[in-house]
Amino acid sequence: MKVAIAADHGGFELKEHVKKIMDSMNIEYVDLGTESVESVDYPDYAFPVANMVAKGEVDRGILICGTGIGMSISANKVKGVYAALVHDCYTARVTRQHNNSNVLCLGGRTVGFNVAEEIVKIWLAEDFEGGRHERRVNKIIDLERI
Repeated sequence: MKVAIAADHGGFELKEHVKKIMDSMNIEYVDLGTESVESVDYPDYAFPVANMVAKGEVDRGILICGTGIGMSISANKVKGVYAALVHDCYTARVTRQHNNSNVLCLGGRTVGFNVAEEIVKIWLAEDFEGGRHERRVNKIIDLERI
């Protein structure tokens, strides 16, 4: 698995922590920035990650801003991207199993390092269950064709 990861200034510190988690899991990743807590604009980081996911250049993406909301909204503008804002372990699991999310969004100011670690591990490990969920996800995909 290969993951693209990026953050704005509000998510920089959590991004650095998440990279250590992926290192410990032997997950290959591409860091698309930012490189400090200096103020930047979250769409400038969301779109490159989302585009890499949509083009199949990476398997999944992780985006982090202060709340995760801006990254989620931005990433979901890219066709083929299903970004999920997650704050707990249950939704991390379900968004993979039921929704087939391919981008995880986290809030650097809303999720602590320990919870984020559990979320990332679960989200990276889970697979899409398909079945009745596939029918539902396909309805979303159909909307992209309009």
